Amino acid sequence: MPNIKQQEKRDRLATRQRLRNRHVKSSLRTLFKKLDASVAEGDRETATQLLRTLTKRIDQAASKGVIHKNAAARAKSRAAHRLQQLD
Repeated sequence: MPNIKQQEKRDRLATRQRLRNRHVKSSLRTLFKKLDASVAEGDRETATQLLRTLTKRIDQAASKGVIHKNAAARAKSRAAHRLQQLD
């Protein structure tokens, strides 16, 4: 239990941020799995739509500091390569 009022606030904020980060990362993993499934089925329309959604969510996560900007770029690149496997 912290003795300092500011540390109590930092603990509350850290808890809130940790929950938000966990939720965002989990939803990104789910979108990746859906993209992989649609690529495996050969459904180009759904895969393209998922890639657009995934790219947007990755950019949002990077802008909020949930993931690093280079990790975001790498994730978007890997997602695009997965879509290119349909060709």
